[in-house]
Amino acid sequence: MVKPMAWAGIEVRLEGECADWQVAAFMEEVESGIAEFHFQFSRPEPAVMPAFALRWEFPDIDLQGRWSPLAFRSKLIPPNWGSREVSQLASGAPVMTLFNQAGENRLTFAFSDAMNQLEMYCGVEERNSVMECALEAFRSPTAPVSGYECTLRLDIRPVRYERALNDVAAWWAEMPEYRPSPVPAEAREVVYSSWYSYHQDLFAPELEAECRAAAGFGMKSIIVDDGWQTLDNHRGYAFCGDWEVCQERFPDMAAHVRNVHASGLKYVLWYSMPWLGKKCRAFERFRDKTLFFEERLGAAALDPRFPEVRDYLIGLYEKALREWDLDGFKLDFIDTFEIRGEDPAVAEDYAGRDFKSLPEAVDVLLSETMRRLRAIKPEVMIEFRQRYIGPAMRKYGNMFRAADCPNDAVTNRVRTIDVRMLAGDSAVHADMLMWNYAEPVETAALQLLNVLFSVPQVSVRLEAVPAEHRAMLRFYLGFWREYRDVLLDGMLRAEHPELDYPRVTAIRGRRQVTALYAQDQVVEFAPAPGDELCIVNASGKSGVYLDLAEAPVAVELFSATGMALEIALPAAGPQRVGVPAAGLLRLRF
Repeated sequence: MVKPMAWAGIEVRLEGECADWQVAAFMEEVESGIAEFHFQFSRPEPAVMPAFALRWEFPDIDLQGRWSPLAFRSKLIPPNWGSREVSQLASGAPVMTLFNQAGENRLTFAFSDAMNQLEMYCGVEERNSVMECALEAFRSPTAPVSGYECTLRLDIRPVRYERALNDVAAWWAEMPEYRPSPVPAEAREVVYSSWYSYHQDLFAPELEAECRAAAGFGMKSIIVDDGWQTLDNHRGYAFCGDWEVCQERFPDMAAHVRNVHASGLKYVLWYSMPWLGKKCRAFERFRDKTLFFEERLGAAALDPRFPEVRDYLIGLYEKALREWDLDGFKLDFIDTFEIRGEDPAVAEDYAGRDFKSLPEAVDVLLSETMRRLRAIKPEVMIEFRQRYIGPAMRKYGNMFRAADCPNDAVTNRVRTIDVRMLAGDSAVHADMLMWNYAEPVETAALQLLNVLFSVPQVSVRLEAVPAEHRAMLRFYLGFWREYRDVLLDGMLRAEHPELDYPRVTAIRGRRQVTALYAQDQVVEFAPAPGDELCIVNASGKSGVYLDLAEAPVAVELFSATGMALEIALPAAGPQRVGVPAAGLLRLRF
């Protein structure tokens, strides 16, 4: 067995039954504060990789929270016995960060293998106040191999936690197996989504009218969600699998898409990639080529280890792209390609399957999907949804949306910022925005203001919401477009992850946008001539506190609906400025 390797007071140990394998390991410090521990497994004949673990301890000193890709609203430090998280190709990513109260990185660890299932542990050992950390790999059997290489990356630099995570994303992106997909310009434009506003009650004329209205708000594409393939509207996925247009809803799909294009919007269509419904014709053809059956949903999950399954799915998307002139696909439920309980392939000795490894088959399915779709339309848009947001998924998709959180502005904020941390230049989208039409406009505005640092997806019936709500949407979507390069591409500083990011700032060049999501915070700003500061008051309370090193030369104040309000020029020093709830203050220096 490999001897433990020490670096900066941390000892990394390899554990596992690896007697039948030759194992080589070495450590290199790639820069001050960052070390990589490399492991190479080999044997003359292919065999199933043995389960192994990498373990180390880290002192629990000056730690405030633990960030991980799927922590959502629980970024506190757990005990070691409750710290398990799982990463695999289509769920999460193999990375964690420990940070202090100032948001400074204390330890960020990441693993090079984002394909296979990995169990991660990082929690407090109660007896001696250290963080027990571990990565456990290959606890579930995989296809035989004769070689395997992996790298553990440790980062203890005293930098902002956002930078530590951004650097991990860049580290992955440099690996050929995770090279990110190009991002079409349309993927960075505001989207109209049919899901919350229409659910499965879709009809071509209504959607076309909605697209014309959406174009007036500056939206550039529509995602038509579940419902286009069936007249049934009782939810579930029993009618998924044939993927033929419901004629009662869309008598002429190609003409419908042309009408949407004429309104100025691109057209993205939803497909539930793994689900094979028991009421579709294809069920009998593929019922023995599935991973499991979900009675509650009335559908089985297809097994992509069968080549005919992969060919069938890819052929559906190619045909739709060619015949209907689509611009993209929302490929849903990728994380449902999973084995629940016993792998059905084992009892069948993998008969008919050209892969034993499920992650490898999913990778081939998605890679080939993208190759063939891009051969038709190089700028095809592909939306994926949180949880499948890791480095491997970035090579297939170019739009990564927060997981569903209807009418929950805070969760939408947390999830979009979380996705931003590892997304690089991929387009990060908010979950679809919806609210009660009886909401005060200042409250309705919070749905949009909480996701300013991502691409908004709007899902309300635009002509049904009150006029004030439409004015708010028009104003803040205009603001978002004007500052999009700052909001999406600027240096992001998301304060206090353990408190759900109560203040978020983006800086690009001479422009800064700060959004306040909690009351009574102080925005300190030391400007240079030509700087611009925008403060969005999403705290739910009128008034913001400023501490300016210099007085601005110009000031503008707007209400939630974009009405210009009178305001005196702020002075230098600390002060309270009467920015209304959901209002915008813009200062130029």
